[in-house]
Amino acid sequence: MFGEPTEKNSVAPLIVGLGGTTRDGSSTELALRYALNEAEQAGARTMLFNGQALMMPMYAPEVPHRTAEAQAFIAALRAADGIIIASPAYHGSISGLVKNALDYTEDMRNDAAAYLDGRAVGCITCAYGPQAAGTTLVALRSIVHALRGWPTPLGVGINSATCRFSPEGEPSETAIADQLKIMATQVAKGAFAMRAGLAAARKPDRLIAVA
Repeated sequence: MFGEPTEKNSVAPLIVGLGGTTRDGSSTELALRYALNEAEQAGARTMLFNGQALMMPMYAPEVPHRTAEAQAFIAALRAADGIIIASPAYHGSISGLVKNALDYTEDMRNDAAAYLDGRAVGCITCAYGPQAAGTTLVALRSIVHALRGWPTPLGVGINSATCRFSPEGEPSETAIADQLKIMATQVAKGAFAMRAGLAAARKPDRLIAVA
C-alpha cells in the first residue's frame, strides 16, 4: 500500500494512513494496516506511510527544500479524502515521529483546503497500559481539530499489554477489531460524502427558462 494507492475505481475516495514507529511491524503499524484494510472493504482506495516512510528531517518552516519523501507525503495528504493516523504513546502523548510528520501539514496552510480541512480523520493510539492510550488519543484528536480535520466519533485506544496482533495482523481482542472496523468505516463514509459533495459543487447551475 505504500507509494501508490490500492487499485480501485478512480472515483473511489482515497484514504491515507500514517503512523507506526521506527520499527517495522509494530503494534501501531499493524493496527493502522488493519484499519486501512477495513476502509478498503468499505470501498475506498488506501495509501500507507508507515514509520520508516515518516523518518523525514525535522520540520523547519524557514527551510524551503523538501526531501522527495516529504514531497510525496504532502502530495498524498493533498489528494486524500480521508486520513487515519496511528501513534504509539510515548510518555503519555504522541511520538515525535508522528508529530513531526503532522508538522509538515504547515506546507498546506495556503491550500484551498488548508491543513486537513474537509477530511474525516480516524485516530488510533497504542500504549502498554490504558492510561497512556487514553491521554494520547485525546492529544491526537486535539491536534486533528487544530488542523481543521474532522475526527470520527470513534477513536481507538489500544492497550498493547492485553491486545496482541497475530503475524497476519489480526488483533487478539474482538472488541478492538470491531472498534477499528467501525472507525475505518466512519472515515470511509465521511470520505465518500466529501467526494460526493465536491462533485455536486462543481456541477454548473441549471438555468430554468421562464415562459
